[in-house]
Amino acid sequence: QVQLVESGGGLVQPGGSLRLSCAASGSIFRIYVMGWYRQAPGKQRELVATITPLGITNNADSVKGRFTISRDNAKRMVYLQMNSLKSEDTAVYYCNVRGVERTTTGAQQDFNSWGQGTQVTVSS
Repeated sequence: QVQLVESGGGLVQPGGSLRLSCAASGSIFRIYVMGWYRQAPGKQRELVATITPLGITNNADSVKGRFTISRDNAKRMVYLQMNSLKSEDTAVYYCNVRGVERTTTGAQQDFNSWGQGTQVTVSS
């Protein structure tokens, strides 16, 4: 089973910065796309940014120019650097990782795992 542990959320003033981290562990054979999603109160979960193994990124229009996603394949980690934060960025941020895992029988199967979420609050 694949586990994701997120860190780095918190309270920050408008215009400030935060860096989120997510570490993947478990019986991982290969990792494909890694990404960050967020869910604000009363709203649906939405894509923030994704990154492929070769570093190709896809960012939501609302965060372009402010947020940067990166990954460390060797450490199985994904990061989200958030700059120029706005009140509308307030949400619970979730890490998402897709790939292939080894089962207890030695077989390989796809996985699509989510972290537990980390709260980001932007407020003065």
